[in-house]
Amino acid sequence: MSKDNDLSIPRTETPLKTKPSQPYTLIAPVEADGFSWPSLGSRVRADEDEEQEKQRVGRIADAVKVILEELGEDVTREGLLDTPQRYAKAMLYFTKGYQTNIMDDVIKNALFEEDHDEMVIVRDIEIFSLCEHHLVPFFGKVHIGYIPNKKVLGLSKLARLAEMYARRLQVQERLTKQIAMALRDILKPIGVAVVIEATHMCMVSRGIQKTGSSTVTSCVLGAFRAHKTREEFLSLLSKRSI
Repeated sequence: MSKDNDLSIPRTETPLKTKPSQPYTLIAPVEADGFSWPSLGSRVRADEDEEQEKQRVGRIADAVKVILEELGEDVTREGLLDTPQRYAKAMLYFTKGYQTNIMDDVIKNALFEEDHDEMVIVRDIEIFSLCEHHLVPFFGKVHIGYIPNKKVLGLSKLARLAEMYARRLQVQERLTKQIAMALRDILKPIGVAVVIEATHMCMVSRGIQKTGSSTVTSCVLGAFRAHKTREEFLSLLSKRSI
């Protein structure tokens, strides 16, 4: 990118290029323009018009044709004629979280002043994401809890927040932390806790091929680091009726 096209928002390093003593805590989850840790390329993508997006689909489709040919397939046969275009459009959808503005597209005006200081939990939020190591799916459920500090967030926005981060190339550990830190940054709550349970196809369908296995990750911030608060949260998650 030339200097003439430099973006107005100054950015130094991404969280993955820094090595702080506490990962991610040196980078604000929500940036000045409302995005959240996107690459420079995703900012360009977010501003594309219909014609530019069409050209992007074409470039991805051309690359997919090469992959299919290298796999030994005939890209001219009936079943694969439209596959490159379909795949390109699917990949843009699977990664649409890159071009989502966290404040304008997700949170909007759903922050409310409320005199409530007890735990709020939304559990069993279904997510679908792509493992950045193999570009194959992992999927499961997210459980989010927080203790408000004079502000609450519309409940559906918790699901939208999880969806935004999931619709990127991810690792489950980072996804868990990003959701928790963004919520902390937006709400300034007393505490935040996020738990994700997911099945990874890179583990189930290749490599060790252990079907039925699942991965559980958590991120607890603020008051949830206290043992009693964390135990209450985990206890509530384990109950099917409260």
